[in-house]
Amino acid sequence: MSRLPPNPTLKQLEALIGDWEVEVPQFSGQRGRATFEWIEGGAFLRFQADAPSPAPSATWVIGRDDSSETYTTLYYDSRAVSRVYQMTFSEGVWKLWREAPGFWQRFSGTLSHDGSSIRGAWEKSPDGSSWEHDFDLIYLRVNDR
Repeated sequence: MSRLPPNPTLKQLEALIGDWEVEVPQFSGQRGRATFEWIEGGAFLRFQADAPSPAPSATWVIGRDDSSETYTTLYYDSRAVSRVYQMTFSEGVWKLWREAPGFWQRFSGTLSHDGSSIRGAWEKSPDGSSWEHDFDLIYLRVNDR
């Protein structure tokens, strides 16, 4: 089987590659782990998150249509929940969102200037018009890959 070349539409996501510790301040005293890594020779990006309890662990597969600036992410977690999100990553700002009947979600996080941390928060809404804070996330880089 032939190997695919790296996907040039994912190049800007290189800043995320590596292993991270995950803190959820609402679940103090517990930490999870997360890894961003290339799969299929760089054709896609996988984000594997082992979250602190009670948050679910999840796998995300990230790709992008070369005619769009927006990434598509396929999500599956330890609760057997499957979702599709849209994503952007530009100038160190990472955004994820989904617009699903009855349960809209959005995340915004900022990569520190030295690339050692990402601080962000999830919000939720029943209809996309009134939003409430869900939980915070802090990613601390352990190493690059």
